[in-house]
Amino acid sequence: MAARAMVTGAAGRIGRAVLALLAERGIEVNALVLDDPGDLAARLVVTGDAADAKTVRAALEGADAVIHLAAIPTPARNTAFEVFAGNSLSTFTVLEEAGRAGIRHAAVASSWGVTGLPWTAAEDPHPPYAPVDEAMASQVADPYGLSKQVDELTAQMMARRHGMSVVCLRYPYVGGFEERLNAHAARLTADPAAGARELWTYLEVHDAARAALLALDVPGSAAHTVHLCAPEIIVPYPTEELLRRYHPTTELRCPIPGRTAPVDTSAARRLLGFTAHNLLGRGDGREGAGGDRR
Repeated sequence: MAARAMVTGAAGRIGRAVLALLAERGIEVNALVLDDPGDLAARLVVTGDAADAKTVRAALEGADAVIHLAAIPTPARNTAFEVFAGNSLSTFTVLEEAGRAGIRHAAVASSWGVTGLPWTAAEDPHPPYAPVDEAMASQVADPYGLSKQVDELTAQMMARRHGMSVVCLRYPYVGGFEERLNAHAARLTADPAAGARELWTYLEVHDAARAALLALDVPGSAAHTVHLCAPEIIVPYPTEELLRRYHPTTELRCPIPGRTAPVDTSAARRLLGFTAHNLLGRGDGREGAGGDRR
């Protein structure tokens, strides 16, 4: 495990959970943020853009691992140029500077958006098969999803270039129960169609943080991509019924019993030893709640 980690996007939803978990485990933190909120649990706080090499070098001082979470998280609020260029360049810069500094372990926030399903212009996008896995062809037609595709390619190149272990974490809809997941569940229960592009998946924020820390322990010099989500969908309906109704052309490659999430997370189990523990209605959002966590 790292002695000191540099975390980009440290003031964000997942970033704050990562900082808290690192502190619990006695790991020092360098935080890179656009603006310092003044309350981050970090030894060093550097303000600036993760796409700026000088800023990243300052934030990497003394670090031996990197968790890169900084990104424009949607194509909806910025121009296409800002979203694609900003996200792609920041990932390249962080991994390049980390590699030059001799850092050999990195975790990068990828996204369910890399599938293309959330923001494609297609009126009714469907995954070709379920459970969805990392090998499924993308339907990306937006700058955010494209930037995450490029991030994953960048990770592969940096692993070869610097002999790094880089794990790209395909996060779904992430949040705390009280903060947003309970309301999200109620909204999708009333209107399941609204969750069809996400396949009704989610991940509690402390699980998301734990996955990032586990990614830092992956040995070797290779890049990996894993899907992450809770093992059950967020709505109280049978998964196969939802798929038949909202994704009628999707091939079911195996039975998907009950409310099982239609996403294959076996790669995360094998590589990280991760299974989400905090499930809607079962956990309290704290480390260890609800059983096995990834």
